Amino acid sequence: MLHFEWDPHKSAENLRKHKVSFEEAQTVFYDDFGLLIPDPDHSIGEERFILIGTSATTGICIVSHCYKDKGNVIRLISARKANKKEKDQYRSQYEG
Repeated sequence: MLHFEWDPHKSAENLRKHKVSFEEAQTVFYDDFGLLIPDPDHSIGEERFILIGTSATTGICIVSHCYKDKGNVIRLISARKANKKEKDQYRSQYEG
């Protein structure tokens, strides 16, 4: 079972700004076709990643996150709907 954590203020801000809740973002981690990409540009002080995958109800999303507690906890940083380029990147991994 995956364990998640996030800052409640950041979660509320993310929902207001991007219309994707962190509860919904959690479901992206259960996408068997999820594309995990290192995010070195935002990895100052902690190693961050971007996950492109399909959520339970929103469609293809981008979830920025890091791993805590030796990888046992996923800390959500932001989540939003994927743009066309990101959707194409996600789809290309299993379509061609």
